[in-house]
Amino acid sequence: MTRAQQTMSIGLLVSSLYLACFLQLIPFGAKVQDEIIPILPFWALVSFGSYLLFKLGLGVFTFKDVPEAYQELMEEIEVARKDLKSKGIDVD
Repeated sequence: MTRAQQTMSIGLLVSSLYLACFLQLIPFGAKVQDEIIPILPFWALVSFGSYLLFKLGLGVFTFKDVPEAYQELMEEIEVARKDLKSKGIDVD
């Protein structure tokens, strides 16, 4: 099973379960049915966004500075400047 098939299967399972709860095919108490079930998609969206924001922040926080890449980039910039100057373009 590919990752896409697995993701679609899980999404279909979760959405079917939610739809069964929302249509009251699975019995819950009145308070749960009226106050909790309708806001579950919004809660899931906010939770997923929070998770992605955390992953992004963690990635930025643990990003390692690579001096070799910096030196390589500076060398490429110098080569490009020399090439442009040889063609008569002023680069400063």
